[in-house]
Amino acid sequence: MLVKLPPAVAILAIALIVAVLTFHRLGAGDVCTGNEAVEGVFVQQMVEHGHFLFPVENGNVPMYKPPLFHWTAVAIDRVLGISKVTAANLRLPAALYAIAGALLTMICAYEILGLDVAVLAGLTLAASYQYISQGRFGRVDMTLCFFESLSLFAFLWWLPREPTLSGRDARFESNLPALYSLAAALGLGVLAKGPVGAILPGVSILIFMVAEHRGRQILTMLDPGAIILGAAIASSWYLACYLGGRNAFLNRQLDTENVGRFFGSLGAMAPWYYLKPILLNSAPLSLLVPVAAVYALLSPIVTPNGDDSTSRPEKGRSAVRLFAIFYFATVIFFSIAAYKRRSYLLPVWPAAAVILGWWIVTVAPPAFRRAAIWSFAALCAGLVVFNFIYIPRAEMESCRDDSFRPAAEEIARVVAPADPLYLYGFHEEVAPLLFYLDRDAPVLDGRLGEAPPGFIIMPASVWKTHQSEALDFEPVLTSDHGNRHLVLVKRGKSYAANPLHHFADRITALYLAQSTR
Repeated sequence: MLVKLPPAVAILAIALIVAVLTFHRLGAGDVCTGNEAVEGVFVQQMVEHGHFLFPVENGNVPMYKPPLFHWTAVAIDRVLGISKVTAANLRLPAALYAIAGALLTMICAYEILGLDVAVLAGLTLAASYQYISQGRFGRVDMTLCFFESLSLFAFLWWLPREPTLSGRDARFESNLPALYSLAAALGLGVLAKGPVGAILPGVSILIFMVAEHRGRQILTMLDPGAIILGAAIASSWYLACYLGGRNAFLNRQLDTENVGRFFGSLGAMAPWYYLKPILLNSAPLSLLVPVAAVYALLSPIVTPNGDDSTSRPEKGRSAVRLFAIFYFATVIFFSIAAYKRRSYLLPVWPAAAVILGWWIVTVAPPAFRRAAIWSFAALCAGLVVFNFIYIPRAEMESCRDDSFRPAAEEIARVVAPADPLYLYGFHEEVAPLLFYLDRDAPVLDGRLGEAPPGFIIMPASVWKTHQSEALDFEPVLTSDHGNRHLVLVKRGKSYAANPLHHFADRITALYLAQSTR
């Protein structure tokens, strides 16, 4: 055995390591990337303004993803008494889902494959660069990862012991609460990132059932209550959009973000795009995962002996094969899809961690098994130290010269919350600026000289180009921080956020009121 601690202590100790890795300097780096900032703006709309169902970015842009991640952020902030969104609490849901996902993975591995595999699986997740870095990023991907993993684990807890059982016997042998948990997890996966949250686990389960000659047990899974539960959860927000006449949200979610991404309306990458991420996103662990997954599919699989596995060999064999099917199904699906992102591979990591832990325990001859286990654990320990030191520093370094936070703070000292504020001339995603402005700032098109009265933020290069057509504009602020060079100009009458100005305004109003009596 790798450890002689009680199983609960060992599992909780590794979960604590994951917690340290994800919480360490979580808010030290600013919100700089458009992907994270967009979700941050929607979380602001929910937490700070109460727009829980249909928040919009900058007054008119509907959500890009379903709201489960955002609702989780709201719930956490309500529990903690937080009323303002910052970089830290924007990323907190992802960190908590990462910790919960590691715990869930280890518990499942322990029950089915034993403590050694559970410990190695947990260490693998803690050592995975992609898993830890995405657990520190305010996006929906870790939410999806958790619920896709939960659906696979719930299916294994439901699965009848004997492949030949069917009908009433299979229903009696299976675990009905686990089937309802599977349905709920699939529905919540849809609320995390759309239909893909149910498609990939569902297809993997069907392939597994056919490959394992369990086709008749598919009918056993079709419990009406479980189907209704899963469908109700998955469709709840989409039905709210439909019944509320929020067609822009439906078009964005189902057309652009799902069908459009798959078929290339947002761009296309080469089919071999994922070759590098598959092998190197968490090297050297990611180099071993495909080998272990192929071994799981092609080898006769048994549960390793010599530990305190609490389940039957057949269950262990089924688990590792299912996880390998899910791994390859996910890679193939997103390789076929036209639009690709590295984070799309994140949900394979809990399943891959179990496969890798099982492979390390079983592939070595018995005489060398202990050495193989300890060598792999030592490798993971070194990667954990690397993640602890490198990831927070990399986050801060990548944002050091690109943050809009200093400029937004300067603008907020000049522009009152009630003053009109606009953006002009930006050729990039403006969500990082909006996040730190913490208010709407509509984007102006056309000629600068036709802009309405109020304050306007623009890049300094744009102001230099268009200054000649804006003769009645007054520059009030120049902000230079890193790569961000902004100019704030004012057109027409507008009051700055200076308390003395507001005080003078009130005195003038009182004087005029007295003089008219």
